[in-house]
Amino acid sequence: MDSSPASDAPLNPAALDRSAIFGERLPLAEKYHESLATDGHVRGFMGPREIPRLWDRHILNCAVIGDVMPEGATVVDVGSGAGLPGIPLAIARPDLKITLIEPLLKRSTYLGEVVELLGLDNVTVIRGRAEEGPIKRAVSGADIVTSRAVAPLGKLAKWSLPLVRKGGEMIAMKGDSVREELERDAADIKKAGGGKATVEKVRGTTIIRVPRVK
Repeated sequence: MDSSPASDAPLNPAALDRSAIFGERLPLAEKYHESLATDGHVRGFMGPREIPRLWDRHILNCAVIGDVMPEGATVVDVGSGAGLPGIPLAIARPDLKITLIEPLLKRSTYLGEVVELLGLDNVTVIRGRAEEGPIKRAVSGADIVTSRAVAPLGKLAKWSLPLVRKGGEMIAMKGDSVREELERDAADIKKAGGGKATVEKVRGTTIIRVPRVK
């Protein structure tokens, strides 16, 4: 964990980025970073190679996707894992109402512990799979459904879009091959109720946005 710079010392670029994204809630992001680097590592959620790049590769690049989300939106994070992108989003955007969906007991338990540790009253944790009936009934009608490294795009659309209200959207964090996925899975996206997808960069993070049109 980086120590806080002295008041008369210049901030390094990383610290400036963190402050710009999290504002006065930066201490919460730092607590989350510490949890991932320690407890999250011990419990197998973060490999040793990921620890030095938790900020840039995991926390910051998840938080910035909030830039494209409207004020007060309801967000469902599918396959939340150790809380990415849902937890950074909840810290950076306390106005969002976020539900984390995670099927594995050890991960959903960890998520509950993190939510309590950080005092995130805008976050709910549900153990289950997005495609299960009880989950659909509990969270359907969301403004936005997010995901990160969960499944191929076609399968992801099948799981995510039914949870989105008509006029809402699926926002998935994807890599550089997302356009190939989009071309391959266009029929599956349409079948799931999706409209014309767009691929965007949000402060360096690649996302695909799929509106629900039916």
